Amino acid sequence: MKTKLIILSFLLLSGLLATAQTISTEHPALILESQSRFGFAETVDILSKTILEKGWKITATHDLQETMKKNGKEVLSVKVIEICNPGLAYQILSKDALLNVSPMLPCRLSVYEKTDGFTYIARMNAPAFVTMIDEDAAKTIVQAFTEAEEFVKVAAK
Repeated sequence: MKTKLIILSFLLLSGLLATAQTISTEHPALILESQSRFGFAETVDILSKTILEKGWKITATHDLQETMKKNGKEVLSVKVIEICNPGLAYQILSKDALLNVSPMLPCRLSVYEKTDGFTYIARMNAPAFVTMIDEDAAKTIVQAFTEAEEFVKVAAK
């Protein structure tokens, strides 16, 4: 009886592990994170410079550390850089059928420090979820993601 229970437990555990592996490979990460080769301020500066050099616009930079400080909370350095390629945004914003994806605009890059002392860059993994939106919008979103990945490569390890 003990042997049967051990075998059954092993089979059940093996099945759960196989299912977990399948789920993890079928569902890619929605957020990508890269460690920067630079410190926090330099990463923000390099990204900002690269974004502008490539013809994109920075619509806003949110200093979340400062926002938290104003609310009596202390966190490590965090800035969210909102970026926009007006030509790509126009492809979505000029069509009624695509306006429902406007909450995804502008693109965002988050630069932050962790307690390990390193700086990181995070962004949404647009290709992971574009199958859920209109095909024309998906093409534009993936193009924007691909271009923004080039900005990240400038600073990432």
